[in-house]
Amino acid sequence: MDRTVRHSDDGRSATGVGLGRSEAAEQDCIRIGRGGDGIERAEARFRGQAFAPHRHDTYTIGVTLAGVQAFCYRGERQHALPGQYHILHPDELHDGGAGTDEGFAYRVVYLDPRLVQDALGGRPLPFVRTPVLDPLLRPEGFLADALDLQAEIDELARTEIIVAVASLLSAAALAGAPPTGSLALRAIARVRGLIAESPTERHSMATLERVSGLDRWTIARQFRALYGTSPSRFRTLRQLDQVRHLMAGGTPLALAAAEAGFADQSHMTRQFKRAYGLTPAAWLGATGLEATDLNRARGPARRP
Repeated sequence: MDRTVRHSDDGRSATGVGLGRSEAAEQDCIRIGRGGDGIERAEARFRGQAFAPHRHDTYTIGVTLAGVQAFCYRGERQHALPGQYHILHPDELHDGGAGTDEGFAYRVVYLDPRLVQDALGGRPLPFVRTPVLDPLLRPEGFLADALDLQAEIDELARTEIIVAVASLLSAAALAGAPPTGSLALRAIARVRGLIAESPTERHSMATLERVSGLDRWTIARQFRALYGTSPSRFRTLRQLDQVRHLMAGGTPLALAAAEAGFADQSHMTRQFKRAYGLTPAAWLGATGLEATDLNRARGPARRP
C-alpha cells in the first residue's frame, strides 16, 4: 500500500508528473509506493542537499519530475532535468540534492539486480556508462508501468517491469563491453540464498565454498558479476532491510540493531547512512512516522 508521508498546506499530496514550482518548494518528503518481491518504488521532494554519499545493492532508475536533480557519481557532477531518467548501478557511491534553489522532485524504482540477471538469461549485468539517460533510449510506457506508485504489482506486472528495466539497461549499456566468460549461475544463487535466508549470521568463506562448490575467488568475482555487489555488502543490506522493518514497527534503534545482527547501534547507524544517505532518525522522519513512533523508535529518553 502506498502512502503519502508529508502534505502541503492545502492538503495535496506529492503526486503526478510535472509538479508546479510552489509544490516543488514544499517540505522535504518521501512517498513510498506499492512494491513487490525485489521491487521498491518511491516519490520524493527535497530542497538543498537531500542525501549524503551512500550506496545500495539495487539498480536505481528514476525520473525527475520537477526542478533540477544534482548528484555526484563516478567522480563527476551530474544533473537530471524534468523528464530525464537517471540510472545508478548497484554498489556505486552517489549523493543527491537540488541543483537550484527551487528544489526538485523525482520518482524512482529500486530493482534487485538478480531480477535483471534472470531476465537476461544468465548474462552478466549490463554496464551503463552515462547515468543520465538519452530520451531516445526510453522504452515506451516505462514510466507508466514501473513508476506508477499506486499500481498493484501482480505476477504479470512484476514480469513486465523487470523486462522493461532489463531492456532499458541493455539499450543504454556500453557497446562492445568485453565478455566476462561463463558464470556458475546455480552455484552463486545458492550462496546468495544462504546469505539472504540468514543475514544475521556471518558465514565463513569455507561455508560458502561448500555450498557452492566453487573456490572463494570465483565466488567473489561471479557474485559481483551477477548481482552487482559483494557477498558481504549484500549481507549488510539484508540486515538493514530487517532494521527498516523493525524501525517502522516502532522497535527502538538499539534493539533493532541487535536483532539484525549489528555489533551495536552506532555500527548500524554508520551502515544505514552509507546505504541510504540518511541517519535512521532522519529516515523515520522523512517516511512519515508520527512523533510518538519516532520517539519510541529512538528508545526511552534519558533522564538528567
